[in-house]
Amino acid sequence: MAPIFSLAASAFFGSLSAAVEQAKTWGRIKWVSLKEGQKIVKEQGKPAMIVFHKPWCRACKALRPRFANSREIEQMSNDFVMISVEEEDLPKNSELSPDGAYIPRIIFLDPEGKVLTHVFNQKGNKQYRYYYAETNSIIESMKSVLTQTGARRSTTS
Repeated sequence: MAPIFSLAASAFFGSLSAAVEQAKTWGRIKWVSLKEGQKIVKEQGKPAMIVFHKPWCRACKALRPRFANSREIEQMSNDFVMISVEEEDLPKNSELSPDGAYIPRIIFLDPEGKVLTHVFNQKGNKQYRYYYAETNSIIESMKSVLTQTGARRSTTS
């Protein structure tokens, strides 16, 4: 009986561990650090999405499942360099904080690595232009970046 219990516990905690790791990485999207992402943008000529967040932030925690559960964001992420910036990696660079250093915020870079300040949540709060609470607004901005930069658009099913 003990080996069966051990096997069941191992399977349960293994799947729990996988779920925790997936939540930590915001779904099946391939994320990179800011430094690595900025390098990849210039090497591959792809636009980038930078998500600034902190582990303890309530709004950040609410945003994670929106990414993890959006098939369209997942597919479109293939056309972007997806950069995750957590608390210890938050830059002091004002260029990456065009209207403040609040979190969560989502900033887009063009294929040369320049901040696209004109791409922001059109339906959001004018004081926090780069704060996205809804998946549809994120998708709209992603589509806008792909159109403006001439980047390839992933097909969605």
